[in-house]
Amino acid sequence: MPTVTNQKVSRHDAEATAIAALGFVASDGELMGRFLAITGIDPSQIRAAAGEPGFLAGVLDFVLAHEPTLMRFAEASGHDPADVMAARRMLPTGDDRYETST
Repeated sequence: MPTVTNQKVSRHDAEATAIAALGFVASDGELMGRFLAITGIDPSQIRAAAGEPGFLAGVLDFVLAHEPTLMRFAEASGHDPADVMAARRMLPTGDDRYETST
């Protein structure tokens, strides 16, 4: 996905960013282990969890919480770190408190 810094991120683009982040995390055994430990999700539950409100936001929270991980993801994916934060703001947290306007 091309960077969209200083532009409003759509919900679709935010989800695509989070899915890319999940792929990035899953491709690194150490990161994936840390993600699973922090979230308490069993690897066999990821597919089901991905459909739950807040899961994709949680993936971005995980990436954003550790600057070296954020910077590695940004470099690997071509996303600007600010766009990752903008994407996070567009996703639900499981309690419907998120930015809904486009």
